[in-house]
Amino acid sequence: MTTPDPQNAADSGEPKYRLIAAQVRAKIMAGDYNGGRRLPSEAALVARHGVSRPTAARALQELVNEGLIERRAGMGSFVVENPVRGAARRELGLLTPQWETTEIFEKICAQLAGLARARDFGMIWENTKAVTAPPAGKGARRAGTEAEIAGRLCDEFIKRKLDGVFFAPLELSANRREVNQRIAGLLQQAGIPVVLIDRELAEFPQRGALDLASMDNIAAGSLLASHLLKLGCRRIAFFTRPLSAPTVAARIAGVREAMVRAGVGGWDDDGVIEGDPADAALVRRALVRRRWDACVCANDRTAAQLMQTLLRLGVRVPRDLRVAGFDDAKYATLVAVPLTTIHQPCDEIAALAFDAMLRRLANPLAPPCAFLATPRLVVRESCGTYLPR
Repeated sequence: MTTPDPQNAADSGEPKYRLIAAQVRAKIMAGDYNGGRRLPSEAALVARHGVSRPTAARALQELVNEGLIERRAGMGSFVVENPVRGAARRELGLLTPQWETTEIFEKICAQLAGLARARDFGMIWENTKAVTAPPAGKGARRAGTEAEIAGRLCDEFIKRKLDGVFFAPLELSANRREVNQRIAGLLQQAGIPVVLIDRELAEFPQRGALDLASMDNIAAGSLLASHLLKLGCRRIAFFTRPLSAPTVAARIAGVREAMVRAGVGGWDDDGVIEGDPADAALVRRALVRRRWDACVCANDRTAAQLMQTLLRLGVRVPRDLRVAGFDDAKYATLVAVPLTTIHQPCDEIAALAFDAMLRRLANPLAPPCAFLATPRLVVRESCGTYLPR
């Protein structure tokens, strides 16, 4: 049987991505691509078939959804050694619309995909970067696009009647609560179990009615603040972006608890700074002129941007101000002053999330639980540990 050519998709009436997937599928079934072999890259498929990058990415994703191939972050697409096919195979979905902007999600999702494969689950994990169109108009907000993607994926998961969905709720958008609640509600109404990744739906310190797999963010905030207190810091600020996830509020609570326990009190109203870390006027007014000893940032991305702003303002890190963050992202070691941070145990979070899903599938009436991984402090130069005394 001849597989249709994607270049003639208009004649067949089939979308191009399906025709590309059919060609690759046929080669896998014919043994041209053996188990474990690396497949042509998205760029190679683009050049070969004369299609766009999103079309090539979607073709590969079709084969991932079928359990024929797996996509490894930073490495490419590979044929599965023993693909499991058929209606009896259970399928899970990953709904992480902001995974491109949060490094830990890529690691957690890759680990979840591996765990699913080992247990003979299918895993639908659509690359939102490949299917997201740029926002229309100057100044258009990306958050709205991410909300639309999340809604579309939710609808697709419901149509596929998935056995369960891992969901990382949206943050940093004004309508995040409504979007997150709507998605979780639709999945639950469809009878699809949901396990939250990294963050709650409810505002801190409330707990919702869904299972959660995350780092212990209160413990993480306390651990980081305790380290700064041991270095002699007594005035510690916290810098975050507005509309951040409930995990950030938990980190703030942990920092505050460590300060109270050390006998240096909590914060005045200006201790928690919300805004853009690239806003030099804000940083000068709220952070530099207040003479803080240290600033804990909501995550490494915020910390890196804040350190750039401080550099422009002539503030030396850590000599004039100590800075720390959360996540242990790749660029934590690439900034001008390597960043002290809390390491996100992504593998452990993924393992907890998968165990939570198995528990939920086995007992749909089990009470909702929070599964928390233990944080680890990573000490580098930005906190002032290595300053001469």
